[in-house]
Amino acid sequence: MNPELGQDLSLLHLVWNASLPVQFVMLLLLGASLMSWWYIFIKMFTLKRSLRVTDRFEREFWAGSDLNAMYQRVASEHDSAGEMERIFEAGFREFMKLHGQPGQSLNVIVDGTRRAMRATYQRELDNLESHLSFLATVGSVSPYVGLFGTVWGIMIAFIGLSSVAQATLAQVAPGIAEALIATAMGLFAAIPAVVGYNRYTHDIDRLANRMESFIEEFSNILQRQASKAG
Repeated sequence: MNPELGQDLSLLHLVWNASLPVQFVMLLLLGASLMSWWYIFIKMFTLKRSLRVTDRFEREFWAGSDLNAMYQRVASEHDSAGEMERIFEAGFREFMKLHGQPGQSLNVIVDGTRRAMRATYQRELDNLESHLSFLATVGSVSPYVGLFGTVWGIMIAFIGLSSVAQATLAQVAPGIAEALIATAMGLFAAIPAVVGYNRYTHDIDRLANRMESFIEEFSNILQRQASKAG
C-alpha cells in the first residue's frame, strides 16, 4: 500500500481538505451532536431526580401523613420540590381556599381543585418534555444533512475527474472518502438523539401516568374529606 495514499486518506486530512460546503455540513453535524449529548445528560439527571423525588413523596403520602403538615413542607421547599409535590401543593391550596369560602358546593370545590392540579400538571409536563423536540429533530434530520454533504462531495470528486485524461482510484478516493465522512457524522449525530428521545419519552409517559393517577386519587380523598366536613 502506498504510504502517501494512507496519509492522504487520514481522517483529519480528509476533513481539513474537504470542500467548504462539506466542511460546513460536518461542522453543523458536530454542533448538533454536541448539543444532543448535552441535552441527553441533562435530561437523564433530571428524570432520575424526578423519579426519586416522586417515589419518596408517594411513600410519604400513602403512609397516611398529615396533609396539612405535608402541604407546609412542600410549600416551604417549592423551588426544590418534585412535579407530583407541586401538583399536591396546588391542589391542596385551592381546596383550602374554596373550602373556606361559605356557600361553595362540593362539586365546585372538587372541580376547582382538580383544575388547579391539572394546570400545574401541564406546566410540569411541559418542563419535563423540554428539549425533546430538539433530539427528535436531530434524529430525523441529521442523516439527510449528512447525505447532502455526501452527495456534494461525490459530485465535486467526479467534476474534478472531468479534466483528467485517465481516472484512477487514487484520484477519486479522497473525494469519495470525505463525502462518506459526512454520512458517518450524520448517523453519529442521529443515533444517540433517537435513542435518547425514545427512552426519555417512555420515562416521561410513565411519570405522567403516575401524576394523572395521583390527581384522580387525591381528588377523591379531598372529596371524601369535604363531604365529612359538610
